[in-house]
Amino acid sequence: MELTKVTFNNDPVTLVGEQLEVNDTAPSFKVVANDLSVKTHEDYSGKLTLISVVPSIDTGVCSMQTTKFNQAAGKFNDINVLTVSMDLPFAQSRWCSAEGVDNLTMLSDYRYANFGENYGVLIDELRLLARSIFIIGEDNKVKYVEYVNEVTDHPDYDAALKKLEELAK
Repeated sequence: MELTKVTFNNDPVTLVGEQLEVNDTAPSFKVVANDLSVKTHEDYSGKLTLISVVPSIDTGVCSMQTTKFNQAAGKFNDINVLTVSMDLPFAQSRWCSAEGVDNLTMLSDYRYANFGENYGVLIDELRLLARSIFIIGEDNKVKYVEYVNEVTDHPDYDAALKKLEELAK
């Protein structure tokens, strides 16, 4: 597999960890929920799961990405929709309240950077997560992955949602 080269404001960045491919086993992770409890991959296993990764919820593209997946999550039954960022849980909670986001789960990688390392999205120079999307099947296999080349660009929402609809049938 050729690694996705990622830039931030057109400057190359280094991603820590190995990039995932379709059919890989989804790595475990340890993150913090908005109530400061620790959550792991196992808390979300056994269900179809979309993981939307954003650098910071307080930026325009990240806000739009999270809002878009929140709206989509309302159309599906019995799936997990997660957004992971390095934002503090307090900031994530405040943002969700202000934006009326309640169909997805916000998770923070600020404490461990474990998700970022295990999914190959931790930007070494910035200690932020690179914009990406993962869909994990009920069998814990990666069904869809997108590492966005330029962190400030939008992901391919249509492709991710099309794959999610396909798998949710």
